[in-house]
Amino acid sequence: MRETRFAKLSAFVAVADCGSFTKAAAQLGISTGALSHTIRELEESLGVRLLNRTTRSVAPTDAGERMLTRLRPLFDEFEAAVDSVNAFRDRPAGQLRITVPPPVASFVLAPLLAGFMAQYPEIVLEVSADPALTDIVVSRYDAGIRLGHRVARDMIAVRVTDDLRVVVVASPDYLARHPQPAKPQDLHAHNCIRLRFPSGAFLPWRFAVGDKVVEIEVEGSLIANEAGLLVQAALGGAGVLYVLQEFAAPMIATGQLVPLLEAWMPPPSEGFFLYYPSRRQNLAALRALIDFLRTNFKARPGSAERKQRRIAVRQSTTR
Repeated sequence: MRETRFAKLSAFVAVADCGSFTKAAAQLGISTGALSHTIRELEESLGVRLLNRTTRSVAPTDAGERMLTRLRPLFDEFEAAVDSVNAFRDRPAGQLRITVPPPVASFVLAPLLAGFMAQYPEIVLEVSADPALTDIVVSRYDAGIRLGHRVARDMIAVRVTDDLRVVVVASPDYLARHPQPAKPQDLHAHNCIRLRFPSGAFLPWRFAVGDKVVEIEVEGSLIANEAGLLVQAALGGAGVLYVLQEFAAPMIATGQLVPLLEAWMPPPSEGFFLYYPSRRQNLAALRALIDFLRTNFKARPGSAERKQRRIAVRQSTTR
């Protein structure tokens, strides 16, 4: 009886956190119909409605919110109690859910996943790549990775990447048809391919002009919210692209993309940090991931040499 009640309460928390029966069912590994039946049985046994359902969303009622307030700490304690058994295991085990932006998924995690899985075969790691800033507490993630300035102050944060650099690039085909920009203001005469964030804002095109970092307003006929798509468009000669260096580096190395305005690129910005709630128990699986990232995430090779080279180039162009 207690086991059945606990399972129903777990199902309720999952639906409330996901805001969707479909998403919660997928997370729990059961059918949507079975989950709906479970919630209906729970509501009937309690004699109150816990969730308001519409065709587009699911949200807790006042009674449901009150129950959630009491259940979440209990579930956190339950997870911590189960995880405490890991102290007696040779290797950490369990499920670990993290949310990361697509660049981190592609260029930071992807090269390391095979090594992490080999070292910790009993950890099930679920990675959700999402450009939107997700509330990891509400969405029941164990941790997230975001830019340092976007991590809330009440979170514990661990740096996992070097500072970030951006580049301006175009294909040789595009440059054969258009004069290469000599200074940032020349971009007004170019078709600039722009990245839009989930918030609706554009990725700003910033450059170091003199002793200041200034933002150049650009225009262009292509806008997208996925950097990989924009890189492919730039490869096809669609225009000039301003993007994180990691996205363009392989194509720059092969000559498929040409770096532009290198003397005016801004200083690197703050990199990515893994973060998790300070009040949450530090799960053994999460500790293993943090230790693994700390061991494997190094400063980019040659970063100091590149910095000196950029300074020399800028000095030569301003003499």
